[in-house]
Amino acid sequence: MAVTRPPVHSSDAASSVWTFFRDRRFVTLFMTDIWERFSFFGMQALLFVYAIAPASAGGLGLGAGQAGTVFGLYMAIVFVCSLPGGWAGDRLFGSRRAILYGALSIAAGHYLMAVPAQGTFVVGLGLIAAGTGLVKPNMPELFRAMYPKVSSSRREAAFSLFYMSIQVSALVAPIATGWLGERVNWHLGFGLAALGMTLGVLQYAIGQRHYGPEGGEVPNPLEPGQRYRLVLWSLIGVSAGALLFVANALTGAPTLDHMLMFVGLVVLVSPFAYMRHLMRRPEVDADGRRRIGGMLWVLLPSAMFWMLYSQLGSTFSLFAATSTDRVVFGFEIPVSWFQSASPLFLLMIAPLAALVWVRLGDNVGSVRKLTSGMVFAGLSMLVVAIGAAGGGDDGLVSPLWLLLAFLLFVAGEINFGPVGLNLMAEVAPAGFGSRMMGLYYLFAALGAMIGGQLSRLVDVLELHVYFGSMAAVAAVVSVLMFIGARRLAARLQLRTRA
Repeated sequence: MAVTRPPVHSSDAASSVWTFFRDRRFVTLFMTDIWERFSFFGMQALLFVYAIAPASAGGLGLGAGQAGTVFGLYMAIVFVCSLPGGWAGDRLFGSRRAILYGALSIAAGHYLMAVPAQGTFVVGLGLIAAGTGLVKPNMPELFRAMYPKVSSSRREAAFSLFYMSIQVSALVAPIATGWLGERVNWHLGFGLAALGMTLGVLQYAIGQRHYGPEGGEVPNPLEPGQRYRLVLWSLIGVSAGALLFVANALTGAPTLDHMLMFVGLVVLVSPFAYMRHLMRRPEVDADGRRRIGGMLWVLLPSAMFWMLYSQLGSTFSLFAATSTDRVVFGFEIPVSWFQSASPLFLLMIAPLAALVWVRLGDNVGSVRKLTSGMVFAGLSMLVVAIGAAGGGDDGLVSPLWLLLAFLLFVAGEINFGPVGLNLMAEVAPAGFGSRMMGLYYLFAALGAMIGGQLSRLVDVLELHVYFGSMAAVAAVVSVLMFIGARRLAARLQLRTRA
């Protein structure tokens, strides 16, 4: 019989959130999150750089625009997979098994990417996206099941520890996998991410003995007939996809381009289709439908923000590779190392940002905070545009331009990301909180997809024009959000000012 430590409840534990680390179950989840994020951010740092590397150097040999499209659509499908991943935890596996299956899928995907072949690269990306979609929505659900009586404030504090673990992993992973991938072998870099996820799977599997029934049950299981139909349609879908892939490959057509087109179409349609589905649910009354529809004027700017966010791992890396003087004291900084700038700055300024928002309280409403996040994101794009326009005789600029751009974007992300999720929870109709979160991530996927498609313009535009255009888009969206903030807050019946 599994032996578990007693749950850490607010009534029988010290006030410090660090008491959670006395529970082996919490430690198991914490370490799984660290390794999952290590593998994800390590791969993300390499993806664009590997895609633009010439085939003679072991890369895919894609143009910068096509590589940006691959990166953007990959980010998009990760967001999209969170919705069926949460559904699978609720109706098929339970949160504990969903996390295990997701971790195994991520590890398998990284191992496939360690194989030097385009076919395994594409399948590996798909497995990583699917696995991430299983892990991320089910981890907070398992935590809730572990500590049902913990106060909301302590639960939020515990999640802040998880968030910090993400940043530590994001800081270390690009340095480790980036150096190995760029300086030794690309596929060894992907292999290091696979090793990290394997360690995560092993410690999670071993840690299962500390759990009792929590997270093992399926909250809303499918009926036998529903399971049969799910398996049948899944087999039909997988078989049809495999046949199309083989037929496309046999004709010599550009398989990667066709797959990108299909994924892009799914990402484009799914946010609006899902919003319509939610508004047509019989349990949603007229007021709920009005509030869900009103959120479109928050979700569309959110898509624009995540469109800009998708540039950090793609066109920012292009700027680092082609326009940045990366030699410091005789050492050439790998391109992928710049991806560690965001988590570094986030760890530095997140506590300050939290203090500022607490001090300001409700004097600054949610929509205004989102607007400030968009402004900072636009300033980040403007800094890169100015840097790209002001290169020296060799066309290279100081890496400080890129670091300043990352810093400004992080300031925007701190304002935009958490506030957007909190706003979705605040306006969600009763019983629709999780589904509204899924809707938010679908629009984030839409933004990442658009950002990936727009990155094709770097093949025909100068970088300063491209980033200047991104800054202009952010400026227009910011002005529209600022003008409409009060009216939107009233329409959504927000408890705080605009």
